[in-house]
Amino acid sequence: MVIAIVGASGAVGQELLKVLEERKFPITELRLFGSVRSAGTEYSFAGKKHVVKELVHGDDFKGVDIAFTSAGASVSREYAEDITRFGAIMIDNSSAFRMEEDVPLVVPEVNAADAFNRPRNIIANPNCTTIQMVVALQAIEKISHIRRVHVATYQAASGAGAQAMAELEMQYRQVLAGEEVTVNKFAYQLAYNLIPQIDVFTDNDYTKEEMKMYNETRKIMHSDIAVSATCVRVPALRAHSESIWLETEDPISAAQAKDAFRNGNGCVLMDEPENKKYPMPLFLSGTDKVYIGRVRTDISRENGLTFWCVGDQIRKGAALNAVQIAEVISQL
Repeated sequence: MVIAIVGASGAVGQELLKVLEERKFPITELRLFGSVRSAGTEYSFAGKKHVVKELVHGDDFKGVDIAFTSAGASVSREYAEDITRFGAIMIDNSSAFRMEEDVPLVVPEVNAADAFNRPRNIIANPNCTTIQMVVALQAIEKISHIRRVHVATYQAASGAGAQAMAELEMQYRQVLAGEEVTVNKFAYQLAYNLIPQIDVFTDNDYTKEEMKMYNETRKIMHSDIAVSATCVRVPALRAHSESIWLETEDPISAAQAKDAFRNGNGCVLMDEPENKKYPMPLFLSGTDKVYIGRVRTDISRENGLTFWCVGDQIRKGAALNAVQIAEVISQL
């Protein structure tokens, strides 16, 4: 296949290259695109050098089978017609098209079939926190319908990109050296801190990130599930964590829930409290699954369960999910 990556120099673009090579995706030609700043940069893929070309309007996507776009919502909107005009399927990692009715929003472990109904030849990759959560929720949904979810997220610097990760590392060095701390990527210093805001606030005082979890979960799961989220940026470098409380229609024991997670598609149960074994972002960065632990009955609510999960935001939360979508539509 002829594959294109828009935003090849970014954190997700670089991870896309890694995932495509690791999974031996069948590529006959690879085209890399980026901003004027990254144009001319060389990257190695499958033993060959590939040069980033500046993204411009025109016919550069003629002959492309699948285009991965990860350069922000405004770029995706501006270039969607150029990308899809000649028949390429656009797998978009931005928020540009996620809630549009004629664009499927896909997590392959949950709703792979939706990828085949794409009237605009665009498939949206969901928000990273949503992807992680619905992979876990789907395991429980197979036992009993989930009525509502409360989730608190603990989102690493990686969610704001490679520059944000570099800034967090720099902030730690500056604090330890007694220097003035550089703050550009976040509203406040993230090192030694927590920031209870991700994205801008909406009229209901939830942030856009929190509303994404509500709206995207319902679309992906084709469900009336009610989701209330509080999203927090934490000074971890990579991999997001989530603390989830849910209520089901039918009672589910902790043992049943553990079995469901153990057998769930894309899930790994890591739950041995007696041995202090549970998922942590420090040890799970760079992995592909959603790791689940601290599974227990919610003692405050009938038919309630609560658990903790961790997933790599750049891989399953972005690049890997996009490649898995490509594998589904290519029937690999």
